[in-house]
Parts: sequence; structure tokens; C-alpha cells
Amino acid sequence: MPAGVCGCCGPLRPRYKRLVDNIFPEDPKDGLSKSDMEKLTFYAVSAPEKLDRIGAYLADRLSRDVVRHRYGYVVIAMEALDQLLMACHSQSIKPFVESFLHMVAKLLESREPDLQVLGTNSFVKFANIEEDTPSYHRRYDFFVSQFSAMCHSTHEDPETRTRIRVAGIKGLQGVVRKTVNDELQAIIWEPQHMDKLIPSMLFNMQDADDLDRAHMWRRLGEFGRKVLDQSWRVARVRCTCAQHLPVFTHQHLRLEVGHPSTPSGTGQDGEENPAVLAENCFRELLGRAAYGNMKNAVRPVLVHLDHHHLWDPNEFAVSCFRIIMYSIQAQHSHHVIQQVLNHLDGHNKSTPRVRAGIVQVLLETVAIAAKGSVGMIQESKGSDVFNFESESPTPHNLWLGPTVLEVFNTLLKHLRMSVDFELGESSRRNSSSSVSSVRGRESDERIVQNAIIQTIGFFGGNLPDYQRAEVMMFIMGKVPVYGTPCHTLDTVKIGHQGTKRIQTMLLSSLIMVTSGFKSKSMSAALPPPFLDPLFSISLMEDSELRQLVLEILHNIIDRHDNRAKLRGIRIIPNVAALKIKREKISKQDVAFMKKHGQQLYRHVYLGCKEEDNVHKNFELLFTTLAILTIELANEEVVIDLIRLSIALQEMTLNNEENMPMSIRCGIMALVAAYLNFLSQMIANPPFCQHVSKVVELRTLDAPYLLPEHIFRDKCPLPESLDKDDRQLYFQTADMAECLAGPGYNVERLSIPYIPQVTDEDRLTRRKSFVDTISLQVDIMSSSLPDKQSELAEEITFETLKKAIDTTGVEEQEREKRRQVMEKFQKAPFEEIAAHCESKANMLHDRLAQIFELTIRPPPSPSGVVSISAGHTQHPSVPVYEMKFPDLCVY
Repeated sequence: MPAGVCGCCGPLRPRYKRLVDNIFPEDPKDGLSKSDMEKLTFYAVSAPEKLDRIGAYLADRLSRDVVRHRYGYVVIAMEALDQLLMACHSQSIKPFVESFLHMVAKLLESREPDLQVLGTNSFVKFANIEEDTPSYHRRYDFFVSQFSAMCHSTHEDPETRTRIRVAGIKGLQGVVRKTVNDELQAIIWEPQHMDKLIPSMLFNMQDADDLDRAHMWRRLGEFGRKVLDQSWRVARVRCTCAQHLPVFTHQHLRLEVGHPSTPSGTGQDGEENPAVLAENCFRELLGRAAYGNMKNAVRPVLVHLDHHHLWDPNEFAVSCFRIIMYSIQAQHSHHVIQQVLNHLDGHNKSTPRVRAGIVQVLLETVAIAAKGSVGMIQESKGSDVFNFESESPTPHNLWLGPTVLEVFNTLLKHLRMSVDFELGESSRRNSSSSVSSVRGRESDERIVQNAIIQTIGFFGGNLPDYQRAEVMMFIMGKVPVYGTPCHTLDTVKIGHQGTKRIQTMLLSSLIMVTSGFKSKSMSAALPPPFLDPLFSISLMEDSELRQLVLEILHNIIDRHDNRAKLRGIRIIPNVAALKIKREKISKQDVAFMKKHGQQLYRHVYLGCKEEDNVHKNFELLFTTLAILTIELANEEVVIDLIRLSIALQEMTLNNEENMPMSIRCGIMALVAAYLNFLSQMIANPPFCQHVSKVVELRTLDAPYLLPEHIFRDKCPLPESLDKDDRQLYFQTADMAECLAGPGYNVERLSIPYIPQVTDEDRLTRRKSFVDTISLQVDIMSSSLPDKQSELAEEITFETLKKAIDTTGVEEQEREKRRQVMEKFQKAPFEEIAAHCESKANMLHDRLAQIFELTIRPPPSPSGVVSISAGHTQHPSVPVYEMKFPDLCVY
């Protein structure tokens, strides 16, 4: 029979077509015929091989209705398709799905918002169906593009625009759920799809018109955001069905904040707000990302922030990466940090505020990766609210490996670049037309530098102790120290100001890294490669650098957190009331003090007499001595510390270096405060009485020698210090008598402490280049004999008598020998070794100086008259005219 006859005669048409036609009423307002729909469903379930034909016929009818604008029949067709899709779960459903997706695509291609929303809702229902067998040929490229376009809708009507955007976000969420767990659909993670998915979500998350949501987040605060992030992690683990996640998150947000009104455009189900829905979809996508997909998932975020200029200000960027870090799996955190670092490298020539925004985002990611979860989440019984319990210590969540040093290397490189930019702008300030703009750029560079320092410190401070020690060594190796090779920083190019800036910032980051550092052995915490350059910096003529060095030492040496109890230099009346924590010194620490004790004492001694010391310097020096006493002092170290205190007192009284009176009084106050602390720490009553007596006399007669008075503003200073008034000073003999007994070798107190000259004095380069040249000139002039003074000296009878009489000279020689013998018998081996080494160094320096003055360059064969170092060289004889001895010619 011809096909045309079948088309005209209804009874001769296939049964599936008759069943499909029966579900459409004459008036579309009547809706889908339920009884006929049940017949069609029963037929489809009974004859699943007919599903593909049913789908194809429905698709043809829907296409005709869309073209003819019969939207009522379009709604009925989609409703029938949805019911068939939900009822049939057989192998033959695959061809039917293709027809279904073709019809959804037809609806999405139309320009009618209602049809687009209708097609999106049907696709979302389809996405929630779990298929038994994977699909090998199905692709969702069109849906990703179309839903992404809907997310960027610019419809004139705000309500319609919101509906379209919400539909687009729901569609993307359906694509994610349908494809992200299917190994055959891994193509969804490719860049061409992620570049559409991620920006569509971020575009709705950053919608500036959503003021209620921003207000809610401000009300929520930092603590509430952490609660929400933790709740998301708990829900992600507990919820077995993926479609429950977005509902849970927004409901939790409303319940936790207690906001009286929901955000604008939010319905009762909490899913009609584009920003909130986009955030939920963004979290869900990142939560399903595997390790190999992290790069493609994070890169579009960085690109979007660049294109929309969201690094300055960077509140939205910080919020995005907070969501990323709390959504991804913990073991993938390092990949995100590495991506941000690479992005920072790509912006090395951007404005300071952009670089500062990226660094602050990096700091946020590092903080989340380092601390992990901030508390425990407990689900309340009988409610959907998750309560936040008190904070509990959690293990560090940072990755370990060689990339740690790469992070620090990148940050230090950008720190150097920021200093270069700042100094470059400062040098062009005079030639610049706008001084205010230049100063603004310098302040912006300071923001970058501070952000980098905080990131370095926070990142290093959350590493395990053994790895933190490596980071400390790495950072110290980057600190420029005069006289030592530095492969990273060229101090010649950046100059003195730039070098000081970098030193200050790196030492500040070291303070943050060493904060909370606990090492069982001082030799492991302060190895020579770290200790030597640190002490070299402590000899700089800059009070700020010396303060930073002392704070670093406090962080490392203070293992029992006693620093806060010792804050402020003062006469402590009762040290026992401070409840200082201490342990018995270990053998490793005893060996450390024997090896490096003299070095520590020497730097305290030299640091006290710097003329630019302020109140804070003396406070830190007092804390240093007190912590050394608590952590590393045995009987031998106590004697050495007392010798050091007496040496500081004698240096102040003799004043051979013409120190200002304020510095001299400050040193005296430091000695008094420390000896008062030491006498109570060793619990020696006679020693305490002697110190208390001296303090009482100073309170009455010389209050300027006590810390409570000298460090006050406008404290009256004396014109000089009376050495003869012995009662105002601590006497070596009296202290030796107080300490006489078992345990203390008081004979060593009679040996004065003398700091030895070492290589560090040359490495610190304490004088400027001009001062060094003038010093060389002074040495050269002093080395020449002063003939005029010799000729002017008058020879008298008394002069001849003194020359003949040698009894006084012999007595002096004998006294010298006795002192040398006593020193070698009683002084510690380390001090003797340092003394011998200093003599060898001095001899080496003197020989080098003599060679420099005596050895001249060879005469020029050209015979040209030259002037070198102020001396005229006469014309030399050419080589071919020189007469050589016969033995030299062959």
C-alpha cells in the first residue's frame, strides 16, 4: 500500500504514532492527557524497541510546533518526553536520548526565554538520571556553549535576565553532573570547555547588582565563612546524591547567618539567586576535579580575573580562591599554589597593586593549605544545621618536596624586583613632573613587599620543624652580607639603600618563619652556616637590623615561651613570681655553648656599645641575656655571663671609645637589670644581697644607672661617671666571694673578658667606602716616620737616666709574663683559640698592608711618565736597551 494512503488514513497509521497523537488535546490549555500518557508509557515499557521511533516522532512534532509558535504543544511534548525518560530504563533508551537531546537543543536555540528555561529544566531532569551503561558517542559541546551564553544574558528585563541566567547555571550544573564522573566524557575537562564553564560561573558570582548577597557575606564574617566552608566539606563527604549539595549549602548559609531576608531573587528553595547558584556549581565542579584536571580548572579563573581587572581591589579574587581551596581535595592544594606562582611570574611588569593583589591571594591559599580545617563540624540531631565546635590543633597540610624551595625562590625574586622598581622610581623623583604620583607608586611597592614578606613568613612558619630549618638556611643564604658571595642579589647595582631594604625584609620574614620554632638541640637550630652570617649582620651600624637579628635569636633559643614574661628591661623584684619554665641543659647544648659561647658573648658585647642604640635595643639585649641564662646556662656559662657583665661595666667606666653618656648609662642599667635577674635565677642569697645593695644605692644616689629612670623621656644625665665611687658598681671580688663554693670556678672571674677580633669585623664592612679610603690614608701616613717630631725631641739628663734604668721595664715584663701564664692556665680553651686566631688574622692583615705599600707595578717599557698613588714614576728604560748580566742571557 502506498505511503500516502497510510498518512491519510488514521487507522492505518502505526500504533506508536496514534498513541503520541492522542496525548495532544485539541486545546493546548487543557494540558497533557494523563490517561493517554499512561497508555503511551505502558506501550513504551512493553515495547522498548519502539522508543527510538517514539522519540523521533515527538521530535518532529516539537520542531513543527516551535516553528509555528504553538508553544502550548511544545510544553506538552517536553512533559511527555520527561515522563518517558523517567519511566524507561532499558538498553534501547540510547536512541531515545539522542532524540530527546535534539529537542532540548531546539528549545535552547530559540530566542524565547520561556522555551530556553523549559529546555533547561528538561535537561536538568535528564542529568539526574543515572544510566546503567556508558555512552560512547554522546557529546555535550553544544550544551556547554549554549548554557554558557545563557549565563551571560543581557536581556532588558531584569527579572527575565535573572531567569535566563539561573537556567544557564542549572544547565551547566547538569552538564557537570552528567559528564564529570563518566570516564568516557573526560573531554569536558579540556580547556575549550573549561574556558566557557568557569568564566560563566564567575561572571554571575561577581554580579555587582547582588547587593543583598554581599551584605549577607559581610554579616557572615570570617568565622561564619570558615563554618560554611567546613560544612561544605562535611556535606560533600556525607551526601551520597550530588544534587543535594547546592540546596544544603544555601540552606546552611541562611540558617547560620540568621539573616531575616533571603538574597534578592531567592525563592523558597534557595536556588533562584544566580550568584549563590553559580557558587554552588563552582564548588561542585572543583570538588570533582582530579589531579590531572587542576590546571585546566584553575587557569580560567586567573584569566577571568585578569580580563575583568579584579586584582585591584582583590576581594573577589580572594573569595574565589578561598572557595577553590576549600572545595578541592587537600592533596591538590600545592597545584593551586603553583598555578598562582606561575601567574605572578607572568605579571612581573604589572602595576604594584595588581602584583600585591596576586600575592595576597597567594597568602590566602597558603594559609588554607597550611592550616587545613580550623575546627570540627558536628551535625545537630533533628535539624539540618551544622554546629561549629571549638578550634582544635590540626596537623599541617602543606605538601613536602623540592617545590617548597621553588616557592621561596620565586617570592624572593619578586621581592628583589619590587625593590628595584621602588629604587628606580625614587631615583627619577627629581626629574618627574608629579612627585605625588611617584610617592604613591613607592607606597604601592611597599604594599607588594609587605605582602611577600607575610607570605614567606606564613608559609615557612607552617612547615614541619625539620623542613623549616632548611627554609631558614635558604632565606639566610639570600640575605646580602658584605664580604660574602651572594649569587641572588647584586648589591653593587641596588646600592646601600636597596641592600638595607632587602636585608630588613628578609630578616623580617625570618622572624615569622622562626616564630614557634622548637628544636631539641641548639646545634641543629643554629648551625655555623646560619649563625655566622646572622652575627655578621648584627655588627652592622644600623639599629633596626640589630633588633631583627636579636628577635630571630629569641625565636630560636626560647624553647619554653618565656619571652613574654621578660618583656621590658627592668629590675625584677621577684623572678620566682614570673613562673619561668626551664629544663636541665642537655649535653648537646653544653657542647654548643663550648663551641659558640664566646661568639655569642662577643656579639652581645659589641652590640651594647653601638652609639645608635635605642630603648628597644637594650630591651632585646636584656632579653637575650635572660634567655641564654634560662635555656643554655650551666655553672661555666654563668661565670662567663658574669665576666661579660663586668666587662661591659668596665668598658663604660673607662670610655675609651668616647661613647655618649646616654649609651653609657643604658649599658649600666642593662648590667644592673641582668645581674639582678641572674642572681635570683641561680638562687644564691649572698649574690642577691650584693646586687640588691648596689641597686638600692643607685636608687638613692644615681638613678640614671637604673633602667626605670634612664629609659624615660627627658631623664637628667650626669656630666661624667665617678669611677672612685665603688659602691655604685658591681665588684668582681665581692661577687667571687658570694659564689665561692662547689660548682662555680670563681678563679675565672679574675680574668677580664676581652672580645677577640675575628673575620666578621671585616665581613660586616661597618665603614663606608669613603671611610675605608680615609682609613687607608691614615695608616699610610702614620706608618711613615715623623722626622720633625724626632728632631724636635730634646735629649736631657732625665731622658738618659730613664734609658739606663731598666728595673721598671723588667718589672713590667715579669707582670706581663705572669698575666700570660695565668691566662693560659685558667682561661677556657675557646677563648685562647680565639685569641690566637685573632693574632694570626692581625698578622695577615699587617703583611697584606705592607705588601700593598711596598709592591709597585713594574715600570712601563714605553718610558711614559705616570703618576700612581701620588708618586711620580720617572721614565723607564725600554726592554731592548736594558743591560742584563751574562748569566741571564742565553
